[in-house]
Amino acid sequence: METLNIGLTYTAETLVTDQNTAEAYGSGSVAVFATPAMVALIENAARHAVAPALEEGQSTVGTLIDVTHVKATPVGRKVSATATLTAIEGRELTFHVVAKDQDGAIIGEGVHRRFIINVEKFMKKASNL
Repeated sequence: METLNIGLTYTAETLVTDQNTAEAYGSGSVAVFATPAMVALIENAARHAVAPALEEGQSTVGTLIDVTHVKATPVGRKVSATATLTAIEGRELTFHVVAKDQDGAIIGEGVHRRFIINVEKFMKKASNL
């Protein structure tokens, strides 16, 4: 098991398809990589960056996402998102996140926060809402 340390990083990748465009998500009317799809890819990268360092029964949930989406990526192109752990405050984790297209051009960047949870307790609380 890894130790939860600043600097943990992970890169998630996906291919832009008709299913993850702004048009498909309803967040826009054009067939380019959707901002919500970019956010999901960023969250996936952050989750995986720290997962090996968590204790059994723990996971993380996203609590804040503050990113730009500055460049369109058309269908058929690859996109990656890299999350790097930059701060640990108790159970709150802060990541610097960068999304790039297959040519290495930045398409989005910002900050993402996640909170370490006990899955069983979290699900009990969620089911009581």
